[in-house]
Amino acid sequence: MIDFHVHIGNLYRASYPNKIGLSVHQLIERMNREGNKISVLLPLESPEGANGYFLTEQAIEARDMYPERLIAFMCVDPRMPNYLSLIDVFVKVYGCKGLGEHINSLAFDDPRNKAIYAKCDEYGLPIDFEINTNYCYDEVGLPRLEACLKEFKNVKWCGHGPGFWSAISGDDPRGGYPPEKIKPNGALDRLLSEYDNLYADISAGSGYNGLTRDPEFTIGFVQRHWRKLLFGSDYMGHDQPIPQVEWLKNIDITPEMRYAIAEGNARKILGLD
Repeated sequence: MIDFHVHIGNLYRASYPNKIGLSVHQLIERMNREGNKISVLLPLESPEGANGYFLTEQAIEARDMYPERLIAFMCVDPRMPNYLSLIDVFVKVYGCKGLGEHINSLAFDDPRNKAIYAKCDEYGLPIDFEINTNYCYDEVGLPRLEACLKEFKNVKWCGHGPGFWSAISGDDPRGGYPPEKIKPNGALDRLLSEYDNLYADISAGSGYNGLTRDPEFTIGFVQRHWRKLLFGSDYMGHDQPIPQVEWLKNIDITPEMRYAIAEGNARKILGLD
């Protein structure tokens, strides 16, 4: 497996010392137990992202400790100075393979965010992004995301979060973890079909809820989009459950589909093949 969505570092700072973030060594131990070959480290540098910070420099340092097991992405806050030149440094000097987790309180298509997208488009990088009601927000139908899919065609867009996965249903409530059965004609189904540069990161409660709230719908959804789904955990605590592991083992799909979701799609996006 390749876990496309992992965080380490001091993300539980607000609860310190009662709750301490994940160390790189604890991450490797968990990877070894579960047969996970590679994890993608996603820094979080905007205050809306978590109750602490995981800096790009820390991701690079961890990657350099376990270069065969870890891939470093970068993160920049578009409200900080020199954020675009930092992307050049992180790519050219430190070899970061993508950007994310991209999450802030601006609109998804805010000009400051679009400047990041344009820079990633130059490099042909993946962006792992979260859409939520207050973070990188969008409306029903995900029109802001769709406009960016059209404008920045060299970006490999990897969507995540409640506002992304709630769009799997035609009656999208725009976030949360809706328990109801999925209605057809959801924006996510359409966008994954129409845009080659959009992928779906199945991590966290949002991805798991989207894929388990209606098992009958899920089978068809996976059969339509198995080349677009990315295994991920949003793992950030040493005792955190990862229900996606068992879901992927048990869902009734072909071995080819299972391999693609587990690691094949990620390998293509990351240029590992």
